[in-house]
Amino acid sequence: MKIKITILTIILLAGFFSASSVARADTDSNAIPAEVVTILKSLKYQQGEIDLRGGLAKLTVPKDFNFLNADDAETVLVKLWGNPPSEVKPLGLLIPAGITPLSSNAWVVTIDYSEEGFVKDDDASKINYDDLLKQMQQGTAESNKMRKEKGYPTVDLLGWAAPPRYDAAAHKLYWAKKLQFEGETGETLNYSIRILGRKGVLELNAIAAVDQLPEIDAQTPEILGMVDFKEGSRYADFDPKVDKVAKYGIATLIAGGVLAGAAKLGLLKGLWIAILALKKFIIIGVIAVVAFFKKLFNRRNNSSGGN
Repeated sequence: MKIKITILTIILLAGFFSASSVARADTDSNAIPAEVVTILKSLKYQQGEIDLRGGLAKLTVPKDFNFLNADDAETVLVKLWGNPPSEVKPLGLLIPAGITPLSSNAWVVTIDYSEEGFVKDDDASKINYDDLLKQMQQGTAESNKMRKEKGYPTVDLLGWAAPPRYDAAAHKLYWAKKLQFEGETGETLNYSIRILGRKGVLELNAIAAVDQLPEIDAQTPEILGMVDFKEGSRYADFDPKVDKVAKYGIATLIAGGVLAGAAKLGLLKGLWIAILALKKFIIIGVIAVVAFFKKLFNRRNNSSGGN
């Protein structure tokens, strides 16, 4: 019997879902350790209006979703999914109502904010996304050389699960990538949403199995409508006299952003950044995560006779 497991992180966030060979647990108290059940019960789910980052943005959570604040999000990412603690906590995460982070059908949207300046969108209509994908795939191939040197599995960017779409009126962007990791037969879906603001970008990331794309894609308009910058921080509030302009546009935002950390690792190549060092999608942590869950479910299967 194959059980699926959802693994999600952020640089907050790196996450992976292996649809075929990595196990994922339901939250039956008989199927998981008591300490894990205690952690799950400690999570404080919220709905309604949520203030993000001291008034920067507002999140309105409907009844079909739940929100976990920064502390609970960190608990999920570190204690439940085995990722190393981050220097900066996420703003929080969204999860469909009625499920937990370890439910068999779980998928999660993490929320973060990157304050790197006002991102001009005048290149959005000029981008050839097929060409951009090829550049990103080349970057991934280069990063795989370093991954091998450091003993990590390689990762392949297979293509767009959904090509980038930009709403110029709302200044909201979303796209999805299909990834495959060495040694795994299943594919991973990385669904990204970006909301442009006066001084930075709200970053929402969903990680799930590729076969969950229709569900997430259908929910995206609702998710986009849940969150926006407050007055004074909106894209339209940009003041060229006092506000910083980001050194990149929409194409680089999709490719991964411009990171000092990536440059230090020698992974910054033109307009793309190797997936290994994406600001909100750090792959290094996945090794510990996968190992954690494989050991957990191997023990579980051994104790139950392999069922």
